[in-house]
Amino acid sequence: MKRRLHLPAIAFAAIAAYSAGALADDARVASLVGERCALCHGPRGESSTELYPRLAGQHAKYIAKQLADYKAGRRKNDTMSQMAADLGDADMMALGQYFEKQPVKAGGMQDADLAAAGKYLYNNGNPWSGVPACAFCHGPRAHGTDQLPRLAGQRAAYTAAQLMKFNQRERSNDNAVMRTVAAQLTEFEIRALAEYVGSLD
Repeated sequence: MKRRLHLPAIAFAAIAAYSAGALADDARVASLVGERCALCHGPRGESSTELYPRLAGQHAKYIAKQLADYKAGRRKNDTMSQMAADLGDADMMALGQYFEKQPVKAGGMQDADLAAAGKYLYNNGNPWSGVPACAFCHGPRAHGTDQLPRLAGQRAAYTAAQLMKFNQRERSNDNAVMRTVAAQLTEFEIRALAEYVGSLD
């Protein structure tokens, strides 16, 4: 005869408390996404226009770091600084985790020749100017890491704009390596790289 296992009342209470906490966290994230993120970045991080980055599939820790940088003023953008001003660390990570789980869509390719030039530069760099291969840091498919952004599927115009900001020393965070690399990129190379990584999934 099999014995039935009975969970003590404290275990049921713990499970119920965890479930209630998870529901509260989900509601908090849904509220933040709806009130602060969706208008520009889309409800699932797909981005409404090329002015704003796609967040779908981006690494949670990277998103949380960028939000913290906006809040602290290390990255300059008045709108984003206001959005992040009252977010706690838990909110930032929860938003990052939400967007990281969203499906990623390749951005498409507008110019195959430009993308081909970008592919070569991404994988091989430019030995004549000293530009290193982007793949060394961002990976062979531009998926990045917890500390480095996923570039695959990102809107080309946004990627190009960020590279140009690094090139012109306008972006104030994550600049230890990127300012040095981007300073050596020509405008054509920036456009080519942005076109190529945007076509990846």
